Amino acid sequence: MAESKDKPGTGRHAKRISSILVTQPKPTNDVSPYFTIAERYGIKVDFREFIDVQPVPYKDFRKEKVNILEHTAVIFTSRNAVDHFFRICQEAKLEMPAEMKYFCISEQTANYLQKYIVLRKRKLFVGLRTAVDLFEVIKKHKSEKFLYPCSDIRKDDIPEFMRANSFKFTEAVIYRTVASDLSDLSDVKYDCIAFFSPSGISSLFINFPDFEQNGTRIAAFGPTTAKAVLDAGLELDIEAPHPNAPSMTGAIEAYIRHHHGPDIGKEKNKSGKQSA
Repeated sequence: MAESKDKPGTGRHAKRISSILVTQPKPTNDVSPYFTIAERYGIKVDFREFIDVQPVPYKDFRKEKVNILEHTAVIFTSRNAVDHFFRICQEAKLEMPAEMKYFCISEQTANYLQKYIVLRKRKLFVGLRTAVDLFEVIKKHKSEKFLYPCSDIRKDDIPEFMRANSFKFTEAVIYRTVASDLSDLSDVKYDCIAFFSPSGISSLFINFPDFEQNGTRIAAFGPTTAKAVLDAGLELDIEAPHPNAPSMTGAIEAYIRHHHGPDIGKEKNKSGKQSA
């Protein structure tokens, strides 16, 4: 969690968080740490995507003259990349050869691949969570010819690493990231907004150029998102991951307990009703 100059329960942090806007899709099931926070602390939690993912049409992809089957390995950094890569393959009527290797930035992304292919350990290579972790895996496969399917807005770390280490690789833009229309939120206020990418911060100011933070707490996941928050002139209140909270929900809960006391959570009494 980002360090604050204010003492717990003082200054702009004194106002209790009663509402959180998560700038991601709502979970598809009821098993989510966000719902646990909502119930435990009596907080309203809403979900709204701040960025809209749009597919690059196959006819436009063809203009880039990227021959997928000329490559021996594919690098995936997100579920969107997985979905749109296999969409392109389907439209091109391509079937991935059994010997194709897949390098995934995290176990979560690797598991998502099962939606499209039967996974085998011999062709799947997984980083712990970050691109730096994945680089250590990629270094062991210098002879591969890599394909990196990505968005038009992406970090520079993977291309820079591949070029710096003289890997054979091709970058292929297969989807685009644009700001969502958030005009219906113009009169809605939240005590905390959680961001997960610099694109989310850009979308905030595209939709609300005159946005003022005032008492709103800002949460950011990942160093590039945190930097985007600060570059936008906002104060960063909650930063994840950190050693004691590897997840956004863990960081938010740590902030709540630190600034509003460890006993803030509501407990159910014997009648089943909630009491402070």
